[in-house]
This record gives sequence, structure tokens and C-alpha cells, in this order.
Amino acid sequence: MEFRGASVYDEGEFYESYMKRRNRPESPNNIIEKPILLEMIGNVTGKRVLDLGCGDAEIGVELLQQGGTSYLGVEGSENMTLAATQNLEGTTGQVLHSSMEEWQPQPEQYDLVLSRFALHYVADLSSVFKKVHDSLLLGGKFIFSVQHPVLTSSAKSAEGSGRRSDWVVDDYFNQGERVEPWIGKKVIKYHRTVEEYFQLLLAAGFMVEDLREGTPRPENFSNREEYERRMRIPLVLIISGTKRGE
Repeated sequence: MEFRGASVYDEGEFYESYMKRRNRPESPNNIIEKPILLEMIGNVTGKRVLDLGCGDAEIGVELLQQGGTSYLGVEGSENMTLAATQNLEGTTGQVLHSSMEEWQPQPEQYDLVLSRFALHYVADLSSVFKKVHDSLLLGGKFIFSVQHPVLTSSAKSAEGSGRRSDWVVDDYFNQGERVEPWIGKKVIKYHRTVEEYFQLLLAAGFMVEDLREGTPRPENFSNREEYERRMRIPLVLIISGTKRGE
């Protein structure tokens, strides 16, 4: 069986295994992607934040604590929506159970739109980018992370087991659907080149301001060997765009 979108997170065994991986101290989400993302976000005081594919909304809690005015997470998984609701309890943050494809925003509602490791599950990214653009105030920012395209290009390396130190890059310019074995399940993701992400943002009306490939920072690692291993392969692509004037 192959899982599309957020559906795999509603498989009980998968969800439990994923959350253990996601919350471990050496998770790339925590020590590679998140520090860079927060740096790109900067000061959130007074900002209204939308988070697409918010997962458990852990970052939403942080952004509200840092002065964000409001936070709405959009999440397609029931399990993740429940976790997000629990994490946001006692804050002004909210979560909407909806896929990104079905989500319909109100125009010019947000100062900042985020998406972390979720957009590579979306087939029609152009439509989502246009909706994000519509939802932002003039000058608002859209910052997202995805699996780096060198990882999504081929699933050959993911078919193996153990700790990888290199990766097969193949069919890079053949964009589209990929079936990746992940935590005992087959998950459908969509491979796009760096160039395609860039061009889709321009077509949606964004000015691209920043692009990072998740260069590991030694101060975030407690293990030198793990730092050196992560220096071999880019795991994440993070892009920031701003809504331009008409």
C-alpha cells in the first residue's frame, strides 16, 4: 500500500516510530533545519503566522512565546492535528484539520507563512504557492523547507538499511512522483529540482530573498562523527520569498 499526503501519519505504528525519530536530540529537523529556519524568520513580534503542514505545532508554541500575535496550523493528519491541538492548549494558537490542497485562505491575512518538510507531498505546488501569495499581506514572507532534491531524485538509497554516508542521485531532471520506502511504509513524494522551486515562486509573484541547503553547524552537534557524516549530504532546502508590490 502506498500513502499520499499526510495519510501515513494516521497509521498508528508509523506515527509512534516517526515521533520518536522526530523528537530525538540528533534529529536533523532539530539540529540542522530548525536553527536555520528560525534565523531566516527573525523577529516575529506582532506577526500573524500561518503554518502549512504544521505537524504537532511545536514551532507555533515557540513563535507565540516569542511575541507572535496569532498562529494557525493547517494539518492533514488526524493524529498530528490532535497533537497540535494539545500542544497549543493554553495559547491563542489554533489548528485546522485540512490538506493544503483543500485549504482556502482569506486574502491578505498573514505576515508570515511557514511550511516545514511538507510541500514535497504536494502534487500541484503551483496552486498552493498562489494561495500562499494571496493569503499574505504586502511585504509578507513565505519560508519553507523541503527534502533536498538530491534526496528526492531517487529512492534507491532509501531502499537500503543502516546509517548512510552517501546517496544515489539519479533521474534528477525527471521531475514528478516518487515512491519512497520510509519507516516500513511506502510514501509518495514529489521530486522537483532547485530550479523548479525557484521558478514556481517567481511565477506565483514572490521575490526570492534567501536560499539555504542546511549546512550543518558544529556547535549544534554533540557528536563529532555525526557532524562529519552530515557534512557529506545535503538533507534540506530552505527558501524565503516576499510578496512583492503589484
